Amino acid sequence: MERPMQTQPAESAGMSSNRLARADTYLAREVADERLPGMIAIAQRRGKCVQHSVQGMMDIEADRGMQADAIFRIYSMTKPVVSLALMMLHDEGRLQLHDPVSRYIPSFAKTKVFSHISENQPIFVEQDPPMTIFHLLTHTAGLSYAGDPWHPADEAFRKSWNKHGFFRRDMALSEMIEHFAALPLRTQPGSAWHYSVATDVLGYLVQVIADMPLADFLRERIFAPLGMVDTGFDIPPEKHSRLCALYRSDEAGLPQRIDHAEAANGDVRLPTACPSGGGGLVSTAADYLRFANMLLNGGELDGARLVGPLTIERMTANAVPQSMLPLKIGIERYGYGFGLGFRIMLDVGRANGYSSIGEYGWSGAANTHVVIDPRQELITLMMTQMWSAEPHRPRSVYPNLVYQAIDSL
Repeated sequence: MERPMQTQPAESAGMSSNRLARADTYLAREVADERLPGMIAIAQRRGKCVQHSVQGMMDIEADRGMQADAIFRIYSMTKPVVSLALMMLHDEGRLQLHDPVSRYIPSFAKTKVFSHISENQPIFVEQDPPMTIFHLLTHTAGLSYAGDPWHPADEAFRKSWNKHGFFRRDMALSEMIEHFAALPLRTQPGSAWHYSVATDVLGYLVQVIADMPLADFLRERIFAPLGMVDTGFDIPPEKHSRLCALYRSDEAGLPQRIDHAEAANGDVRLPTACPSGGGGLVSTAADYLRFANMLLNGGELDGARLVGPLTIERMTANAVPQSMLPLKIGIERYGYGFGLGFRIMLDVGRANGYSSIGEYGWSGAANTHVVIDPRQELITLMMTQMWSAEPHRPRSVYPNLVYQAIDSL
């Protein structure tokens, strides 16, 4: 079992140990009150780990306590990884951001767009402008997650999902993307920000342009150089015991176990032919901290440079016009814009808590969360496995409790 990483006094990083202790108190209360099954939280400032909290259970039913090397389904925290992979190909001159998606996936040339309702029937029109890679990176492609029960495009997505079972581990990634291309878009590309399967399409673009499976590209070009030894789309048998159980809130707000096979994207203990670039990775707190440090360091970590600093600067610059804001997802939307794979803090005065201009990161559906703040040289990382009735509360409160402990700017 991996031991908790070595921490240093908060004062050595310009923080207060007494005030930082509030974060441990809060997290312990969340676990004790059974709002979270168990969790790992890490705070790092100025290159020093000042907090590494390992609390609660990784499997309540098996009476197994959380361990430092526990493996988590990180869901949408996969998106920054795949967005970076796409930008690595961009930096090799193999694509341009405003290339039409249909240049690489021809079926998207035929994808229609919902226009309006006429005589109780939805009307679909041609794309204008055509969907581009930039639209996919910024979630302005018009694609969907089928969350709107009244929108005709979302209804078509749900019907297709029910018929084909998207993200099945026995379905080829190419087959799933073809199903997506056959569905209508919610809006014209570039006209609205809408969180969607766009990054799953990006993952397939990486596979097509690199001419190698997405999983192999991520492993060879990102995970191996960074030493992310426990990150991938599935878990080998010798590591199955380290996989956290997944929970949702029951009617009383208490953890209710989700069977591995019933989890979103299926049982990660099994190989997959359909790696979800939008939400399929598993990882550990230690691995994802290395990915975050590479980003904070401008594309390099421990001598392994994945991209140049201007690439990270470009990815973490707002790419969404004011007319599309605030982002319509979760409590963290206030004050944020969106770059190429990350939310970007634009207006601290409108934020839900403490932040800095240029702070960025993303979250996962089971309450995983990362904050990267270049101005404060700060990273906060939280890992748990809880589809909660209040899914944004722990991942919003924890960074605030770290920020409020800062003494020197």
